[in-house]
Amino acid sequence: MLHYISKKLIVYIEPTVISYLVARQSADVTLASWQHVTRQMWEDYTDRFEFVISPIVLSEVRQGTPTAAARRLEAIRGLRVLEILPEADTLAQKLLDAGAVPQNSRTDAEHIALATIHSTDYLVSWNHKHIVNANKLGHIKKVCQEAGLQPITICTPAELIQEFEMKETQEEYTNPILEECYRIKDEINAQFKTIEELSAYLKAQQEEDKRQGWKYVSFFDASKHAPLEKPNDDI
Repeated sequence: MLHYISKKLIVYIEPTVISYLVARQSADVTLASWQHVTRQMWEDYTDRFEFVISPIVLSEVRQGTPTAAARRLEAIRGLRVLEILPEADTLAQKLLDAGAVPQNSRTDAEHIALATIHSTDYLVSWNHKHIVNANKLGHIKKVCQEAGLQPITICTPAELIQEFEMKETQEEYTNPILEECYRIKDEINAQFKTIEELSAYLKAQQEEDKRQGWKYVSFFDASKHAPLEKPNDDI
């Protein structure tokens, strides 16, 4: 339930949401409904939420055709960007090692880890494969709790604003917007063999982004978290 409060809730925007926000209007009923609720969240709830992104969000939205990438970047220009942190890398690796996120989906593990480490209130996504997946959410929550962290709420834009309930289906469904998002994720994931490699790339990108005027921010408070132990490579 949404509450009218003075402090804005912090909402981490995953790239699939941005793609739905700027994509051309679809004639497909399901796609159109997801586009509608995404735009509704974006336009009607800015007084209640602060939308934030991260370097991995920027990396994903910059991919694809130049025209589409430009639309995505323009939509999020001005949003604050969460800093890359070693604690997030450690949590991302824990999510991968536990199978809460597939090993070949390091980008999605980073999204969840960054949003969690920075204590955002929500992570919103249309990525039903690995993020807003009912079969994965409990596992993700357990990994975060075992790491001494407070799990965040992971949901779709529809669930966030509670206009209607999103019912997941196991049926095969051709979804060109999500397929393009997944293709971009796969391309980025294929470039890196480890979280360390991905993090090093993102840190370099982070410095370049700062030089270009992107406003980075950190909500991480070490006093609120137990120290994260790095995975033991010898095991």
